[in-house]
Amino acid sequence: MTLGRVVGTVVATQKDPGLTGFKLQIVQSVDLSTMEPSSGFVVAVDAVGAGEGEIVLCCSGSSARMTGTTQEAPVDAVIVAIVDSAEFSGKTVYEK
Repeated sequence: MTLGRVVGTVVATQKDPGLTGFKLQIVQSVDLSTMEPSSGFVVAVDAVGAGEGEIVLCCSGSSARMTGTTQEAPVDAVIVAIVDSAEFSGKTVYEK
């Protein structure tokens, strides 16, 4: 699992039927010690109703197809949680 910030959305009118009804979010990875943006983006199916700017927890690979929302869907990344707070090395680095 990885932490990231929702930075945008993807709209696709032509897509595999298995993606119908899914909201697609662009998630940028964040540095765990500072919660600042790092390199790397992923397009993830939003299973929890995250909004732009929120810090989220993502699963990828075969784990992305194990949620109740994404089972058997052609997805490689899914947002599974909206983060309320994060602690790193005994220090709170993020608080919603």
